[in-house]
Amino acid sequence: MVRGKKYMSRIVHIALKVEDLEKTSEFYEKVFGFTQTETSRVRDHTSLHLSDGTIDLALIKYDSEESAEAKAAGLGPCIHHFAIEVDDLERSVAEIRKFGCEIISNPGDVPVKFRALGGTVAELVPKGRYKKPKP
Repeated sequence: MVRGKKYMSRIVHIALKVEDLEKTSEFYEKVFGFTQTETSRVRDHTSLHLSDGTIDLALIKYDSEESAEAKAAGLGPCIHHFAIEVDDLERSVAEIRKFGCEIISNPGDVPVKFRALGGTVAELVPKGRYKKPKP
């Protein structure tokens, strides 16, 4: 058990900010065998999701580098954020606030993006948020 929890949180998602969704997706699919699971429009960007069967890898293309979310991890291509799957979203938000973490997503948004200690961008997601490739 971790801090009285039966469920251990785990990293389930990594998001990369990229310049070209198609070329980047082709690279991960052809070189490493990743499988596309979903492409969607979210707020001010398009997210193309791939999976290795365990981790969700999102390739993000922002409409502009001007939004706060696009700038959150820095300008240009980069690792934008990673997601931690938790069993109790509200309790986890309360815990990160105790450590002084800044919530950077809009109130009520899920996932909950925050600036973790050390300055990196992370997000909290409920169990089952990311899809696995179909066999």
